[in-house]
Amino acid sequence: MSMSTLGIMISIVAYMCFVIGIGIWSFRKNSGSTDEYFLGGRKLGPFVTAMSAEASDMSSYLLMGVPGVAYATGLADAFWTAFGLAVGTYLNWLFVARRLRTYTVVCNNSTTLPVFFSNRYRDEKKILSVIAAIVIVIFFVPYTGSGFSACGKLFGRLFSATGELTTKQYHTAMIVFALVIILYTTLGGFMAASTSDFWQSVIMTFALIVIVFYGVHSVGGMSVVMDNARNLAGYFDLNAMHDPSNNTAVGYGFITKISTLAWGLGYFGMPHILLRFMAIENPKKLALSRRVATVWVFLSLGIAVFIGIMGCAMSNAGVIEQLSDGEQVIIVISQLIASHGTAAALVAGLILAGILAATMSTADSQLLAASSSVSQNILKEVFMKNIEPKTEMLIARLTVVFVSIIGVVIAWNPNSSVFGIVSFAWAGFGAAFGPTVILALFWKRSNMQGALAGMVSGGAMIFIWKFLVRPLGGALNIYELLPAFIVAFIFNIVVSLLTKAPSDEVVREFEAVQEALAKE
Repeated sequence: MSMSTLGIMISIVAYMCFVIGIGIWSFRKNSGSTDEYFLGGRKLGPFVTAMSAEASDMSSYLLMGVPGVAYATGLADAFWTAFGLAVGTYLNWLFVARRLRTYTVVCNNSTTLPVFFSNRYRDEKKILSVIAAIVIVIFFVPYTGSGFSACGKLFGRLFSATGELTTKQYHTAMIVFALVIILYTTLGGFMAASTSDFWQSVIMTFALIVIVFYGVHSVGGMSVVMDNARNLAGYFDLNAMHDPSNNTAVGYGFITKISTLAWGLGYFGMPHILLRFMAIENPKKLALSRRVATVWVFLSLGIAVFIGIMGCAMSNAGVIEQLSDGEQVIIVISQLIASHGTAAALVAGLILAGILAATMSTADSQLLAASSSVSQNILKEVFMKNIEPKTEMLIARLTVVFVSIIGVVIAWNPNSSVFGIVSFAWAGFGAAFGPTVILALFWKRSNMQGALAGMVSGGAMIFIWKFLVRPLGGALNIYELLPAFIVAFIFNIVVSLLTKAPSDEVVREFEAVQEALAKE
């Protein structure tokens, strides 16, 4: 093993020990209740709330996906995606965060999103919570598996002697990192995931900054990066994409922009992000959390786009090789940094730990959301209503392990698509839960039948549009989240208006939330 590889390994092992330590610390502080295990006892501070929400959101897409798109095709696709995500983040914090935090407390102290749906509409048969739990399992278990897969692909290739990823190396790396995620999440639950996510966001920020400074310096300054971008057809244009095969510009039309911006709609239905809103200790501090989160998201996404553009300049200047897979640009730059000596290798290891952090911060949150759905919303509410607290806690932890095993099985194939799964799952949550959450929080006339219709129609339309409509191409070739979101909204409203109005009790509770928000 070379000194540079050893330095990288030391940094990554140190990072893994650190997050496991957070899991042990959280385990010791846990009171033993499942409410604290899955929601942290609503004790999160404003900075941890903000940064853990965004770290759990971005995943490896921030450090691999966005730079990869910018590296290969230029500014347009990466910019419109990043802009949609950033605006969606801000609007979610602005309109949903505080109201959801207050409503879930007033509404019988709801500790998960499925429980909130049932409590909000007085669904005594728990139909909404069970359906919501099934949706979470359908989309989150594969999503968790995609995180395990990303770790396996990244570090299996990194420590390969030939630079090529073998099946054995992929499986070994995937299992090692899956075990680390399982260990600290199983021990510490939500508090461990949120605290580690906060520190993971710090490492991700460090990785972005170091890569930018090193990359700009290596090519001879910012002017070289900008000149390279301007000299490539369509590369620095928001209305066109660069085609690297023949250095031509391809139009980036209105429909494509709308489809890409639609990624931002997904935030309104992301259970692992919404849980952070519910978990903050003081709802009055959500304004500070919103500012911190919004600034970090805009800056980090902007830097990620720039890294892709900078990486292209580095390739054309001969600093790094031409990459067939632009998502590897930060990895290749990190390996170049590591070649400058042991100290540089330790820094490179921290940069690569940033990619690992981005993946782990999403996987742990998804794992908890899927596990809480199985243990709390299906097993407890349907089959084991009178369960003892200690048994309930044991089942909660065993469910984390069980869901993890399924995720590993799903990710076992090294050729599995990571970002294809992410895109599909993101759309699924955005359509099934986004309109349901918005109308539950803001529309007094919304009822259980409407919520159920919206949830089911949104989830179903994701599959219908993805596999039946979108392949037709043309104007129909848009991201499935947008049409499914609209359909879910329409179904929720129409069915609510065609069925019985909510009870006086539900209306009074809605008005009580309005009054509580006005007083805060």
